[in-house]
Amino acid sequence: MNKESDFELYLSISKTEYWIYLFDIKNSKNFYKENFKLKKEQKFIDYNILNNFLENNIFKIEKLIGKFIKNISLIIENDKITSIELGIKKKNYEKTISQKIIENTLFEIKDLFSKNYPDYKIMHMIINNYLVNKKKYSSFKNNLVGEEFCLEVIIISIPLKLTFEIENIMQKFHINPNQYLERKYVEKFCKDDVNQLSKSAHMVQNGFNINEVKLIPKKLKKEGFFEKFFQLFS
Repeated sequence: MNKESDFELYLSISKTEYWIYLFDIKNSKNFYKENFKLKKEQKFIDYNILNNFLENNIFKIEKLIGKFIKNISLIIENDKITSIELGIKKKNYEKTISQKIIENTLFEIKDLFSKNYPDYKIMHMIINNYLVNKKKYSSFKNNLVGEEFCLEVIIISIPLKLTFEIENIMQKFHINPNQYLERKYVEKFCKDDVNQLSKSAHMVQNGFNINEVKLIPKKLKKEGFFEKFFQLFS
C-alpha cells in the first residue's frame, strides 16, 4: 500500500487515556486513530494496560500500511516531567551577535542542564527571551549589535527511568521511540481538540515554534536538515 515514510506514528500517554495515531503527512490528517479510556485517573503508567493497547493496534496499523513500524513519537503527560528556566549572560567581543554565537551559548546551556540533571532527557528546549544590551527580543534577529547579551531558555525534560520503562514495552514490538514530546506543550497548538494532537505534534517536530531548539543525533545531520531550528546535536 503506502510507504511508512508517508506516515508518522504517535502514541499519547496521559493519566486518563491512551491514544494512538497514524498521521498521514501528505494529507495532514489521521489515517488511523484509536483510544482507550482508563477507569480512573492514574498517577503511574499501567504497563500491562499499555501493552494490551499496543497489541490491539500495532498489528492493525502494520497491516494497513503493509510494512513493519520502526519508529514512534511519544506524547507524554506525567507529573515527573519537569520544566525549568535557565539563563546565561555573556559579553560580546564580535561586531554583531551572530546565529553562531547564539548556537554556542545554547550548547553551554544544554551542557549546564546535562551536568545538573544527568538523570533527565530533554524533551523541549525553548528560547524564552533574547536580551541584547538589556533590550528584550521575542525572537532572534540577525546581526544585532551589542556589548552583552543574555539568553533565557525553558527546558522541559523527562526522567530517564520513565523513558527506559516505556522503551522496554516498545521493544516487544520492535519499535524505537524517536522523540518524546510533552503533551501540555503540544496541546498549546491544537485548540483543545484531541483528534488534532498528532497534527500538532507533527507541527512541533517540524519547526512550528521558531524559538524551539531542535536536538538531533549527530548521525542524522545532513545539509539543510531542520534549517528553521537552531541545531544542537545530542
